[in-house]
Amino acid sequence: MRNIPQLFRINGLLLYLVLLLASGGGMLCAETDIRVRADRYRAGILPILEDRCYDCHGDGASKGGLSLDGFSDDADLLGSRDLWLKIVKNIRARIMPPERKPQLTEAEKDLINSWVQQDVFGIDPADPDPGRITIRRLNRVEYRNTIRELTGVDFNTELEFPPDDTGYGFDNIGDVLSISPLLMEKYVRAATTIIEEAVPLTSRVRPEKVFTGAAFRTPDGKVDGDRISFYDAAVLDCSVHLEHSGQYEVEFNVHVDGEFAFDPGRCIGIFSVDGEEIARDEFVYAFSDDPDRGAAFRYSAERMLEAGDHVLTVEVKPMVPPERKLNRLDFLVKSAVVRGPADLRFGVQPAGYTRFFPEGPAPDGIEERRAYAARILGDFGRLAFRRPLSKPMLQDFVDFAAAGFEKPGASFEEGIARSLVAMLASPRFLFRIEDVDPADAGEAHPYVDEWSLASRLSYFLWSSMPDEDLFDLAEKGLLRRQLPEQVRRMLQDPRSGELIRNFTGQWLMTRNIDHTPIEPLAALGLQDELESIRGEFGSRLFSAAGDDDSSALVAARRRMRELHGISRMFNSGLRQAMRREAEMTFEYVLRENRSIDEFLSSDYTFLNQQLAEHYGISGVEGHQMRRVSLTPDSPRGGVLTQGNMLLVTSNPTRTSPVKRGLFILENILGTPTPPAPPDIPDLEAAVAGIPDREPTLRQLLERHRDDSLCSSCHSRIDPLGLAFENFSAIGTWRDLEAGQSINPAGDLVTGESFKGVRELKTILLDGFRSDFYRCLTEKLLTYALGRGLEYYDEYTVDRIVDQLEKQDGRFMSLIEGIVESAPFQKRRASSPIAVHPQQSGLEVH
Repeated sequence: MRNIPQLFRINGLLLYLVLLLASGGGMLCAETDIRVRADRYRAGILPILEDRCYDCHGDGASKGGLSLDGFSDDADLLGSRDLWLKIVKNIRARIMPPERKPQLTEAEKDLINSWVQQDVFGIDPADPDPGRITIRRLNRVEYRNTIRELTGVDFNTELEFPPDDTGYGFDNIGDVLSISPLLMEKYVRAATTIIEEAVPLTSRVRPEKVFTGAAFRTPDGKVDGDRISFYDAAVLDCSVHLEHSGQYEVEFNVHVDGEFAFDPGRCIGIFSVDGEEIARDEFVYAFSDDPDRGAAFRYSAERMLEAGDHVLTVEVKPMVPPERKLNRLDFLVKSAVVRGPADLRFGVQPAGYTRFFPEGPAPDGIEERRAYAARILGDFGRLAFRRPLSKPMLQDFVDFAAAGFEKPGASFEEGIARSLVAMLASPRFLFRIEDVDPADAGEAHPYVDEWSLASRLSYFLWSSMPDEDLFDLAEKGLLRRQLPEQVRRMLQDPRSGELIRNFTGQWLMTRNIDHTPIEPLAALGLQDELESIRGEFGSRLFSAAGDDDSSALVAARRRMRELHGISRMFNSGLRQAMRREAEMTFEYVLRENRSIDEFLSSDYTFLNQQLAEHYGISGVEGHQMRRVSLTPDSPRGGVLTQGNMLLVTSNPTRTSPVKRGLFILENILGTPTPPAPPDIPDLEAAVAGIPDREPTLRQLLERHRDDSLCSSCHSRIDPLGLAFENFSAIGTWRDLEAGQSINPAGDLVTGESFKGVRELKTILLDGFRSDFYRCLTEKLLTYALGRGLEYYDEYTVDRIVDQLEKQDGRFMSLIEGIVESAPFQKRRASSPIAVHPQQSGLEVH
């Protein structure tokens, strides 16, 4: 190591500051001389690197392929942005210099970071580069939420559209939200389906009377139609009063609801009006996870009915004797509907009519109809396109609607629906197209206009379109001035649950929990016991019990039932509770503006009885999730020891310290490792080196690290992951693995030692708080901007992290820092994108 005299180093720092001031504070502009910036490097930065880094990365040494004295010239030095970004990140994470080497002081770190940001990245603190903007297509979640807000239709995008690609860990990244011809066809079909469901095509329809199953009762009133057993005969009546004589449609809707296990029951259902049978059918066993959607049957008929009282009847006739009943099997009357009379003199406006036609039916005159169409389409377009329509654009949509409703026999509503389909298939709806504030036109980094800001805000916090409050403020030019108040309002709105679900779903991987494969018995180390019982007793386990059964067989049957019971306890309800534990923790810290430190360690969590029993925590009863205080010696508290994280970072039959360690590096500390080299052997291959016993995962990883290709990364990964080995693959506590006591102790590459997970969480809070703040800032900023972060975002991240630290990690300081930042408020100057609807509404100019 070079021993540079302290006086020289102090004088070097002074020279750096003199050169910095001489160049106007170091802000890059077109006239900045490369030599001046390089001189600042040689004066203030190079002596530090020579002293601390050249042993491995200079004077001919290039460990890891990095040489700090190999720049060809000053332009190469200043143009190596990716290299300097990597250096800054490694210094910040204390990966470099290594723990055994003398460390940089905080002043030296700040000096290097400042020089890199100003002289290499060219960041101007007075006007930081907001970064590039990629036009963002609405992803599946955003499309569904926007359609629901806009039309009232809950369109199931998970069934109708392919999964969205992900980038930088999230599925709302503009660069990966491409659109293929096939997907465009799906959008056109979806627009047609949505408008057909939402928009009435006539101003008058038959009135409806709807009766629930509870309205059908037996003569004694003891049984109603909500639920009737297949094995109980029943005649249920419902009285109906009609005000007018005429033609009516009578409709019966029934469901069959069986348990998962089969039942042989059968019954006849008979449906009558005033004693006249209109339909009968035979019903058999059916099962559905969702009785409201599965095993449904509809019967209808047209009848002439007089004004007055009438009786609808449902009769159930069992076909199987009750002694053959095995499981519950029920007949449900979901509803009966009487529509009429057909004479539209007695008609009513269709449901949802005023949503699309707020002034009622269209006037008769052509010009009046066109004017009404302009008002309807202008209002809808302002919502759908998230900004007012230009006059030519609106006129095109009006002409398109008029071409429909001016056809002979066509209704006004049909013409409007035609234009609404075109709007929903337009790029103006499918993509978030932005423009700049006119007052900033000509600036290098102009503010986006308030309409664009409203959309940025709503899709960040709600994953949906702006509401009327945001639109109103944008129209008045007041949104930017009232941003803090609007952020607080929006976070208290139930729609902010979308931020909670979608961000945690990808940051904490809660979306994965329902589909993560797991074998509970193997994860608990009980699978071998089950296989041993099966191997010893075979089919006798399943034969009828007898007086001559051995005590061993009786005990084996009892133990097998216990093991199956343990396996069944890990069900979808438990997975859902684990997901909600993570989501509710995030929600609590967010809504209560608590410190994000509590994501790492807290004295509480959120449980219901099932999850509490799974964790071995007493005193929690009922299905409802609620905040539960933890004892001081509890290993729980914080997202890292929640069932969600422990499960999604496990393998199907065992824990994975590697996955758990990688999760912490990538999602907590923001220091992911490079991908593993090719042809690396599986961890289980290390078993061959330990032939005398079943090894623990710690022992396998120790053997795995003997390979020099593996050791550099696994020395960072393994200690973090092994700290959680007391938690099984399904999140329960354990003290033994492979019959041996678990040792969760470890040493981090940065030098800290810990005895277990509680000490590790303390180390993360005390020694890596800034790393966590930066990691969560980068994750949430990426999610908010819909793009990956680049070198020019370093200044913005630094400012937000500084504010977080001043506010003790309060969540609102993170949210406010993001929405007030240049990347969120501004964009690079560029030509606006014009979008114009043709008849298809799809052409982009």
